[in-house]
Amino acid sequence: MSHDGVGPRAVMRSVAFLTAGALAVPALAGCSSDDDPAGRPLAGGDIARADRARVADGGTLRWGVDTVPDTLNTFQADADATTTRIAQAVLPSMFRMDSRGRPVRNPDYLESAEVVETEPKQVVLYKLNQQAVWSDGREIGAADFAAQWRALSGKDSAYWTARNAGYDRIEKIERGKGALEVKVTFNRTYADWKSLFAPLYPKDVMGTPDSFNDGARKKLKVTAGPFKVKKVDREDDEVTLTRNARWWGEPARLSTIVLREVPRDERVAALTAGTLDLAEIDATAARRISVAAGPRGTRTSGSESGGTSGSASAPGRADEGGTPLMGPGAAGRGAGRSAAKALRSWAVANGSDEEAADKEAAAREERREAAAELARERQALSGFEVRKSLEPAYTQLALNGAEGPLADERVRRAVARALDRRDLAEAVLKPLGLPAEPVGSHLALAGQTAYADSSGALGDQNAKEARALLADAGWVPGGPVEKKKGEKAAGGKGEKAASSDKDADDDGTYIVGEDDGDAGSDGDNGDDHLAQDGAQHTRLKRGSVPGAYAPLGTAAPARAESAPLAKDGKALTLDFVLPSGPGSEVLSTVAGRITKMLERVGIRTEITKVDDESYFTDHIASGEYDLALYSWPATAFPATDARPVYAKPVPAADGSLNIEQNYTRVGTDQVDQLFDQALATLDDAKRAGLIRKADARIWAAAGSIPLYQRPQLTAARKDLANVGAFGFRTPVYEDMGYLKKGARGPAGTPGEKPAEPPASVSASESGSDPDFAPSSDADSDAES
Repeated sequence: MSHDGVGPRAVMRSVAFLTAGALAVPALAGCSSDDDPAGRPLAGGDIARADRARVADGGTLRWGVDTVPDTLNTFQADADATTTRIAQAVLPSMFRMDSRGRPVRNPDYLESAEVVETEPKQVVLYKLNQQAVWSDGREIGAADFAAQWRALSGKDSAYWTARNAGYDRIEKIERGKGALEVKVTFNRTYADWKSLFAPLYPKDVMGTPDSFNDGARKKLKVTAGPFKVKKVDREDDEVTLTRNARWWGEPARLSTIVLREVPRDERVAALTAGTLDLAEIDATAARRISVAAGPRGTRTSGSESGGTSGSASAPGRADEGGTPLMGPGAAGRGAGRSAAKALRSWAVANGSDEEAADKEAAAREERREAAAELARERQALSGFEVRKSLEPAYTQLALNGAEGPLADERVRRAVARALDRRDLAEAVLKPLGLPAEPVGSHLALAGQTAYADSSGALGDQNAKEARALLADAGWVPGGPVEKKKGEKAAGGKGEKAASSDKDADDDGTYIVGEDDGDAGSDGDNGDDHLAQDGAQHTRLKRGSVPGAYAPLGTAAPARAESAPLAKDGKALTLDFVLPSGPGSEVLSTVAGRITKMLERVGIRTEITKVDDESYFTDHIASGEYDLALYSWPATAFPATDARPVYAKPVPAADGSLNIEQNYTRVGTDQVDQLFDQALATLDDAKRAGLIRKADARIWAAAGSIPLYQRPQLTAARKDLANVGAFGFRTPVYEDMGYLKKGARGPAGTPGEKPAEPPASVSASESGSDPDFAPSSDADSDAES
């Protein structure tokens, strides 16, 4: 899990549900029996793909990452995204993800892998690539598979494992007819068997608890990928990978990859200084780089090969020539001076008032220095471009159903029905030129096998229906409120950043018909009733006799549709917890829009901003929130990975609640059963159908509301090939490298030198605004 700007460790996902049978789940909308409801990915990868023949031999890639990992063992609790990236480059994986987020056989390690028996027990036969060897020369074989199974089976508590899903269903592993065959027998049917042995560690690591717990934390002596780990340097905050001399596949084009820890808010400076060649960046950095780089040209290869696809039918796809990364931050430093201001500055600096002239001259000199610095930055950044796609993860609104108003499913559903999810997706993705489609599933993303838009089980945005649900739950406008002195909203400690109560300083009098200036989109007058200490009164609408009040406690008229709601003397106010660190600006923007949407149906929120370090542990995991925004990664194996996140919480032996990873604390037996059925169903189509049924019930429960697929923005040197914004696809490390001379051009196109920085950037004040010069960043990888 992650919130934008704070990296996750968890690989699992989240699910929440409604009472079984409370409402019927409708047929999946938007597809006929002849259509694949999974569709295609909303955006393909953008990696500037080039044939290996066009990529030079050698070179070092300096890649900015969030951390130097605490462990190189992906199966330990403190493994992180950099741990996974290293494992992908240096260790075997029997299956990897394709461009649609589906598992495909990795031919470098597997000749074949298939289920050869289902009765009386499931048996999978792996036939290994006969050239596959560890870096010490030993063949990869059954002994490595067996050692990993024993370590991760959960039977030996001496192994400090973070997950054992799937391995706990294995009964035995043995050698097949020859050394290249591995036979795996399961004690229970396991449909997600392709998720296993990805990665595969050597028996040297998995063979004993000591080697598992400590042997692979700081180093990996034995590997079997195109690269090997040369050094983990925690003083210089970098990990160095070099070519594996025993690699049998296509030789790595790069000689070295350096994974360098650089905070995200320092990456533009590192790119400008020439200490990074590649890094994931945020939207503000992307705009600065795009302006400096100028329009991206059309490369010669198409689709994921780095050229503009020209597919006009792709939803949200940029037109040929690209969509600018527009919006705040696009201009950069020193922007925004109009010709009129420049003329006035010149006049003051050359006027008769010597004191004013001296001050203006100094200010002009500062502006010249800033413009010169900006020109230097743009010169340095002109060698980079922004490669963009959609990350295989989505951001969701989580609703804590453990206690308080959100324990009532009607209130959760009302919150969900109040949201315009398309508006939220467009606010985040449209300025980046990325497809702005709301996510329709908790368990998969568009293009993946199990995907279908099941949001119809809950219903579209409808403020009227949301109010009806709230009224049915007993929340009515204008009810008397008894607010205890010093009473706090649900949630942990943090900075109360904002509240949707605009009239917090009034005298406690509710005036019927007083317009708060923020009418709802569905024709509401925006009447605002604030629950306060003191007497409750009502005053007639404007145009009536002034000073006429209704009796104490009179309920608000039915037409006050956006008036705050109350029940049993308590106002309906939800604590909205957000992170406050770098990269959290997007979540703050989204939260602000959600707050306004909820106001229109009478729900008030209090936003609490907390430190990134405590956001997950002290608030999300501990349940100290009402509403929260965070992200879940997509998975090709939802029956395995989503089960613990959406499992129904059950009481533990000590009286506490065992929630596994279900941080919304909403679940049902029916959904658990659907996951169990899917996990035991080997037929792909039938299993996908069960996953979609589970997702429809998750939508109906409204424990979490998927909003949008996260943007993936990567700054890359223009001459870098086969690397960038990967989308779903697993990176192919041996193909990464720098284009040969003559095979590159402006914005990465072949045959010409890189474009010069914009001519309008200079140290002199011309009165123009160079930062609003046209910029373009064509999304260069629509799937054909």
